[in-house]
Amino acid sequence: MNTVTIIVIVIIAFFVYALFTMRKKGEDPSQGTDTKKQRRSPSGEEPQAPRRRGGYGKWIGGGLGWAFGGPIGAILGFAMGSMFEGMNSGKYAYQGTPRGDFAMSLLVLSAAVMKADQKVLRSELDYVRSFFYRQFGETEGARLIHMLGEIIKQDINVQEVSIQVGQYMDYSSKLQLLHFLFGIAAADNQYHPLEVSVIEQISGYMGISRADYQSIHAMFVKDPHWAYEVLEITESATDAEVKQAYREMAKKHHPDKVAHLGEDIKKAATEKFQQISAAYEEIRKKRGMV
Repeated sequence: MNTVTIIVIVIIAFFVYALFTMRKKGEDPSQGTDTKKQRRSPSGEEPQAPRRRGGYGKWIGGGLGWAFGGPIGAILGFAMGSMFEGMNSGKYAYQGTPRGDFAMSLLVLSAAVMKADQKVLRSELDYVRSFFYRQFGETEGARLIHMLGEIIKQDINVQEVSIQVGQYMDYSSKLQLLHFLFGIAAADNQYHPLEVSVIEQISGYMGISRADYQSIHAMFVKDPHWAYEVLEITESATDAEVKQAYREMAKKHHPDKVAHLGEDIKKAATEKFQQISAAYEEIRKKRGMV
């Protein structure tokens, strides 16, 4: 029996024990299993409602999440455990799919960026809320935003989470994640250095190349050379090299690359694709290219 198996068994045992304990504490032994019947006190006064016992859910959820889903699973498990009643009804049940994995990774990494400057701005929350409602629908979006509120309360190990995303998510989806994170940083029309720094760390740990990071960075943080940076070339590039770079970037960032995440994410990827086209047009006009 290996170490992981032992850990899982211990966690499950603790989970069962905790549920049993909470249930027993909520019952009146003298009244069987009917918790609605309560004895009067000797003074004849109505007894107070039993104090709610809790606190186990989030820790159990976090422990099980870590055992089965690494650092992201631990964070999500903790958040779901905090919403224990909702989980019992299946309201917050997570089902592993490419779309679901993207959404969960997005939740955790969004929280890391939002917390980077030690404050969570209303504009950032509005941006994330708008994105999730638009991309996942009002019902699912509301659930994700509720979960985000729990995740923000936690300490997030950016390195561990980003490495996990890098291991299990395809490259095109990681680029789309990065694009969204820059959108959060830009929500208040300015880029806080700490937020940009966290995004850069996330990019590196996910395994995104430096050139691709700088390209997406240039789409948001524009300078006089932004168009060349988006196409991952320098101003010394020939016209032929500019055209070749545009074709390669258009292929790399084509919305069809993330079609497996759903039509909504594919539409969001179109924005990035359009910025690549805009960068090419900027260079073409300045040079008078045909």
